[in-house]
Amino acid sequence: MTKAVNHNVTLGKSGLTVNPIGLGTNAVGGHNLFPNLDEEAGKASVRAALGSGINFLDTAFIYGPGRSEELIGEVLKSYGRRDQIVIATKGAHRFVGEKTVFDNSPAFLRESVEGSLKRLGTDYIDLYYIHFPDEHTPKDEAVGELAKLKQEGKIRAIGVSNFSMEQLREANKDGHVDVFQGEYNLFRRGAEAQLLPYAKENGISFVPYFPLASGLLTGKYGADDKLDESKLRNPLFQGENFKRNVEKVNGLREIAVAQEASIANVVLAWYLTRDAIDAVIPGAKNDKQVAANLQTLDVELTPQQIEQIDFLFRD
Repeated sequence: MTKAVNHNVTLGKSGLTVNPIGLGTNAVGGHNLFPNLDEEAGKASVRAALGSGINFLDTAFIYGPGRSEELIGEVLKSYGRRDQIVIATKGAHRFVGEKTVFDNSPAFLRESVEGSLKRLGTDYIDLYYIHFPDEHTPKDEAVGELAKLKQEGKIRAIGVSNFSMEQLREANKDGHVDVFQGEYNLFRRGAEAQLLPYAKENGISFVPYFPLASGLLTGKYGADDKLDESKLRNPLFQGENFKRNVEKVNGLREIAVAQEASIANVVLAWYLTRDAIDAVIPGAKNDKQVAANLQTLDVELTPQQIEQIDFLFRD
C-alpha cells in the first residue's frame, strides 16, 4: 500500500496536475465556520500559497456561504495565470426558508456551477464536487449532469464528496468520477476498508478532509490541556479517549525529530504514501501556516517509519 511521492501528481483520470500539498480554504471567508476571520489574512494565505508553488485550491459554496469563492476570485483576478491554478469547489446546499437541504438534482447542480463561476470570476472550474448526497436523486443522474457541464467546458473534472460506498458506485456507473473527497485521518481510517481500494481500482484520487483531526494530529495538545466547548463536542477530544489519542500522537515525536520535521508534516507525508491519496488539502489561516504545510514535501519516510505509524494508529 506504499508508493513513492512525487512533487507533481495527476488527480485521478482528470489530467489535472497539482502540487500534492494543496490549500483548504474554509478559513478564507468561511465566517459561518470560524469566528472573527480576517478576510485580508485569508486572501494573504491564498497569495502566499500561489507564490510558493501551491496550485491546488479547495473551496465550496457553503464556506461563507459564497464568501470564500468571492475572496479567491479577487486573488485570482490580481494574480492572473489562471491556467496554472487548479480550483476545486463544491455544491449541494440549498436554502429553503430557515432550513438547509442537500440537492443533487441536475437543475440545481447546473445552477450551483453557474453561481460558483460568477463568484470565482472565472470561465471554468477545474474540479467540481457534489458536496453531500441528497436522499432522492439517482447519483449517476447527478454526475451525468456534471458530465454535460464538462462537455460544455464549464468544469474540467468531476468529484463527489461524503458519498457512501454504494453511492460512489452508483455515481461512477459510467466512469465519470475523477476524485472522491471524504474524511480520513490516522484516527478515522474507515475508508481503508472499501473506499480507498475502490478508488485505486477505478483510477479515482481520494482527497482526505480533516487530515489533522482538528489539530489533534499536530502534536500541540497535552493530555491535561483544558479544551474549549467546540473541541469537547468532538469524541476525539473527550475524556480518556483524548488522553489515549494524545499518547498516540506523542509516539510520532521520535519520527518527527529523525526527519527534522513537525509532527503535522510527518502525518501529511504518511497520507501521501497511501494508495489513491495523491494530494492533501490542509487549511491555513495565514502565510506562516502555508509555509509550514509545504515543508511536508521535504519529508521522506522510511518503510520502517511508515509501518511504525500504521501500527501505532491501527486501532
